[in-house]
Amino acid sequence: MTAQAAPEPAVLHELTFYFDVVSPYAWLAFQQLPQALEGLSYSVSYKPLLFAGLLKHHGQLGPAEIAGKREWTYRQVLWLAHQHGVELQLPARHPFNPLPLLRVAVACDDRGSPNRYVCETLLRHVWCGGADAADESRLAQVTALLAPQRAPGSAEVKADLKANTDEAIARGVFGVPTLAVNGKLFWGLDALPMLRAYLMHDAWFEAPHWDAARQLEPGASRPRP
Repeated sequence: MTAQAAPEPAVLHELTFYFDVVSPYAWLAFQQLPQALEGLSYSVSYKPLLFAGLLKHHGQLGPAEIAGKREWTYRQVLWLAHQHGVELQLPARHPFNPLPLLRVAVACDDRGSPNRYVCETLLRHVWCGGADAADESRLAQVTALLAPQRAPGSAEVKADLKANTDEAIARGVFGVPTLAVNGKLFWGLDALPMLRAYLMHDAWFEAPHWDAARQLEPGASRPRP
C-alpha cells in the first residue's frame, strides 16, 4: 500500500474587525461574519473605534447626518436584517454618543481588543430591543454584566480607544465596519463575499484589479465646503 502524503495544514487567516457600535452595518456584518468565513481557518481581533474620528479625519458627514440618506439608511438596514435573518430593531434615538459603550468595550481587554462575546453584548445592547442605547441606567447594567477589567472612564482606556482609531486611520480605514487582512481592507456587510473570495485565493485577486483602483486618476474635483 502506497503511503499518502499528509494534508497541508490550513492557513490561519488573521483578521482585524474595526467597528463602532453606532453603526447598524457593524451589527449586521458582525452577525454574518461566521457564516461568510465558514470552513476557513481564521482568527479575528476586534477593534472598537470612534467612527466620528474617521469622519473628522476624512472631512465627511455620517449617513445619519445627511437628509434623505438618513431615512434610506434606516430602511435599508431593516431590510438587510430581514433578508439575512438577523434580529435588528432601531434604537429609540440615533445617532447617539457611543463613547461610553466603546470605552466599556475597550476596558474589557487589557490591550483594547475585546472578545466576541463583549462585542456582541454591546452591539446587541444598541441594535436589539429598540431601547435608548445611551440611557444611563442601561449603560450601568451592561457595564455590570461585562465587569470590565479596567475603569471605562480611565485615561488609559480613553488612550487605547484613540489608539485604535489612529491605527485604523493609518491603515486607510474610512468607514465601519472594515475588515483588514494582509494589507487589504474590506468595507461593509456587502464586502463579506469579496473577503471570502480573497481568503479562498480567488484568481481575480491575482490580476491587477486591486491596484488598478488606486492608480485611477480623478478627472474633476469639488472644493470641500
